[in-house]
Amino acid sequence: MRYTLRFMWNATRGHRLTPWRSPYLLWRIETFCGVKMHQIGFLEFWEFLWRERVNLWRFLKWTSEMDRYVHPVPKSG
Repeated sequence: MRYTLRFMWNATRGHRLTPWRSPYLLWRIETFCGVKMHQIGFLEFWEFLWRERVNLWRFLKWTSEMDRYVHPVPKSG
């Protein structure tokens, strides 16, 4: 859960209370499904999140795995 929150915090920089206005998230949606950024509003954003929730959850799990490779926990001993 920590990685999910960290990703969302970083992805919505400048638009934390209005993530549907985040240029980064709009660009990601545009590259994923082909809808142009200027056509994505509040309803389209939340509809996309709901429709693609399984794939998005898989993506967030993958980003947490990659983060663990980049920042491994040091072994004590």
